Amino acid sequence: MRYLGGAVVLMGLWLLMSGVYKPMVIGFGAASVVLVLIIVRRMDRVDGDRLDASIDPLKAVGYFAWLLVEIAKCNWTVTKVILSPALPTRQHMFVVPYTQRSDLAQVVFSNSITLTPGTISVETEQDHFLVHALSYDPRDDVELAEMDRRVSAIESEAS
Repeated sequence: MRYLGGAVVLMGLWLLMSGVYKPMVIGFGAASVVLVLIIVRRMDRVDGDRLDASIDPLKAVGYFAWLLVEIAKCNWTVTKVILSPALPTRQHMFVVPYTQRSDLAQVVFSNSITLTPGTISVETEQDHFLVHALSYDPRDDVELAEMDRRVSAIESEAS
């Protein structure tokens, strides 16, 4: 069942990204999906490593919508800093604790920090990330704690 779901998602992405719905192109897409699934199946037999996808898809959609708004707001702030003649940067490295239980949710949180203009996750430790900010403000800690809370909320109860 897992492979069937993967095939549907991969074929949907193929069709969405190619934008061409001719039989030959769809055939190439189907062949590519089958090849990828064969490779994934062989890899699963060798290492047996599986990702625990403990993210609630509906909550994740809401989170990513919120994240897009945050990215836009931070983009505006970074643009003002860059275009300012004085270039008022206050670069700072600081620690951001995380509360996510699953590796996938921790990756979502870390990548959300990096996607937000002006900040980047530099290092991952056992219970925190080391983050660099272009223009640090003490409110950044509060905003990142809110982001941490929202990412933790999208984790499903099964993890």
